[in-house]
This record gives sequence, C-alpha cells and structure tokens, in this order.
Amino acid sequence: MNPNALASYAQALLRIVASYLVLTHASAKLFHVPHIAMFDNLPLFSLLGAAGVIELVGGVLMLLGIFTRAAAFVLSSELAFAYFIGHAPQGNFLLPLLNAGEPAVLMCSIFLFIAAAGPGAWSIGGRR
Repeated sequence: MNPNALASYAQALLRIVASYLVLTHASAKLFHVPHIAMFDNLPLFSLLGAAGVIELVGGVLMLLGIFTRAAAFVLSSELAFAYFIGHAPQGNFLLPLLNAGEPAVLMCSIFLFIAAAGPGAWSIGGRR
C-alpha cells in the first residue's frame, strides 16, 4: 500500500479520535454525561458554556469530516484560549505540566495540524 495512503488513514484516525475527545468535553459541559461536578449548574451563556457549544458543533463537524479545516482552526483557537485563560494564570507559563495545561496544549496542536493538513481519508467533505 502507498505510504501516502497510509498517512491519510492515520490522519483520519487522529481526526476521529480528537473529535471524539472534544465531544466528550462538550457532552460533559452541556448534557452532564459523563457527570463532572465542576460543570453542575453551568450557565450556557458563560465562557465554559460557550466552549461547550463550540466543542459540540466543532466536534460533530470534525467527526464527520465536514468543513474540517475551519472547524479544526476554531477548535485549536478555543483550546489555545483555554490554556491562556485557564491554565497559564496558575503559573509556570512555559511548563504546562505544572499548570495542568498539557491536554489543552496537545489538543490545540492536534487541531492546528488538522487545520493545516486537512481531514485525511474517511471524510464526508472529501478533500484530503
């Protein structure tokens, strides 16, 4: 099999797994499944509520591979915002390990890669 074809399938798998993970965050924030006590009584019109809506819409678009580059860019921006607003102020700006920001930085980087590289195989949008 062509190595470029394999890369396209690996890229699609990365897109699908990353979208699933961001959808679990959206589901926890908006629908309380899985239940996370921090998100109890979360107002929809708050920063975390808006993040949940962005994650829900962006996660579905990413999972299906529709408007993938735009959705990935928005999700990457949202996660960068989450890092700079939620984690960096806790100190150790350049050490996400110490401010619990590693997941946000990693997911931000993954979505930025997908925004640049495209959806890979298995996308409804069809562009690789």
